[in-house]
Amino acid sequence: MTGSMNFARGYHTASILPNGLVLVVGGTNSSGVYFNSTELYNPSTSTWTTTGSMNAGRDIHTASALANGKVLVAGGYGNGSYLTSAELY
Repeated sequence: MTGSMNFARGYHTASILPNGLVLVVGGTNSSGVYFNSTELYNPSTSTWTTTGSMNAGRDIHTASALANGKVLVAGGYGNGSYLTSAELY
């Protein structure tokens, strides 16, 4: 068993970072709130930490780990429309 995320969320993404941490981005909750928040999971300690926020809350987006160690978060759906924006973590 592992620790729990700080926010219950669905339709988010999870990306493995070069340092072994897992970045969870966005998603939505059962009330339809679109999260702009991100969380880091440390598999060594089974702990979750909140980290930076995106400019736009989104779900059903994509997240791609890049060769430079950053994660590109693109598209998705938020606040009643599909998004064309992209952000780097």
